[in-house]
Amino acid sequence: MSKEIIRFKSSESALHMNAPSLSEEKGVFMSTYGCQMNDNDSERMLSLLEQMNYTPVNTPELASLIIINSCSIREKPVHKVHSEVGRYRKLKLTKPNLKVGVAGCVAQQEKDRLLKDLPTLDFVLGPDNIDSLPEVILSLKNKDDKDVRLNAAKFKHQEPYHVDTLVRSPGVSTFINITKGCDNFCTFCVVPYTRGRERSRPVTHLIDDINTLVKRGVKEVTLLGQNVNSYTCETGLGFSELLKNICEKTDIERVRYTTSHPKDFTDDLIEISKEYKEKICEHIHLPVQSGSTKVLERMNRGYSREHYLKITEKIFKELPDVALTTDIIVGFPGETEEQFNETMTLLDEVPYENIFAFKYSPRPFTKAARFDDQISEPIQKERLQRLFDKHETQAWDLCKRYQNKKIKVLVEKQDKKTGSYRGRNVQNKMTHFMPFDSTEENGELVGKAVEVEVYKTFPLTLRGKRLEGLK
Repeated sequence: MSKEIIRFKSSESALHMNAPSLSEEKGVFMSTYGCQMNDNDSERMLSLLEQMNYTPVNTPELASLIIINSCSIREKPVHKVHSEVGRYRKLKLTKPNLKVGVAGCVAQQEKDRLLKDLPTLDFVLGPDNIDSLPEVILSLKNKDDKDVRLNAAKFKHQEPYHVDTLVRSPGVSTFINITKGCDNFCTFCVVPYTRGRERSRPVTHLIDDINTLVKRGVKEVTLLGQNVNSYTCETGLGFSELLKNICEKTDIERVRYTTSHPKDFTDDLIEISKEYKEKICEHIHLPVQSGSTKVLERMNRGYSREHYLKITEKIFKELPDVALTTDIIVGFPGETEEQFNETMTLLDEVPYENIFAFKYSPRPFTKAARFDDQISEPIQKERLQRLFDKHETQAWDLCKRYQNKKIKVLVEKQDKKTGSYRGRNVQNKMTHFMPFDSTEENGELVGKAVEVEVYKTFPLTLRGKRLEGLK
């Protein structure tokens, strides 16, 4: 393992000196729910465990350690955690040394209740305490040590967020955290209670991390945060300036970011995206949540329908080739049929190439969970289906703009069975194509940006043909 990949503080280095030897067979099974932040957290945990000689395995039966990295944004993933832990009870009877833990937002939110209700569980680990995972694992032999079993964070606020990017095999594209937590307190969202208040990483650390990733072959990074465009480092530098620094001070070929908040989406961010469009991908994920100003007020979103429409109008004026995607919640408490129809008509005004829509789910600690005008499940379900049906028509119309167009695809992977390649264009469309000739059949295109002519379009994917061979 290259020293570039993982850097530990001196205390952590000493801890790893006491890790079990390579001769011991140790497998870790990681089960991940939720968002890209959770995917990134899982990668970080696996990187830390690799330093303890753990090897990822594909099934729980092969594992000596199982970690469920949980999500609590909606109710269903919480139930999945309880169900999955329950399934491991019989496995622990046959493997008494097997350890099972829950990490992520449910661990932070439920804390003592998980350990009380799930005797199969050995530990819980909140998102802010991921770097203490090696210490927790080594201390599990003292199972009565509650301080080890319950490792949920007490959040800090408005302090620099210091963490190195840990990626085992970054590949062509990888994620990099720039912020942690959130200060918005939307009435439906549990994030401030599970990931804490907002903190940003120093820009110099981010530049160093990206340069290191570039040396390891990374061509594209996606900047991650609950609200990336509220990024503010300790020197006062904001998100648009961060993008400019990344474009000018690193050799990264492509930059993406998610998720943006409309109230913080400024004109200078649009200008920076336009100025550095050769690097900053033309895909913006801008969650609207609702098309009704009254519902947005109850959600505490900080913008109106009219303000959101002005932002999207500016985006399409300055970045006409951009692909816009969004998040929508249907059936929010008190949402009338008329207010839901305002969300439906928003789709007529904003050309979303993809939407991520969900039924409202009350979450613990949130204000909306205490509203007394909750919408029934049948009404939520019916509205969600109507929304999907309307957007499906829109998505099929919008994808036609790629038909017969030449696009630049950053190749991420080759299918060994079919020989076909896949990668994304700057609009984040996954594109599949065959090699140009026999010289490209053995993975030579992975990591390269190649020109592809699209001959078939779908709402989420494109199919094309390679225009020329490697020079």
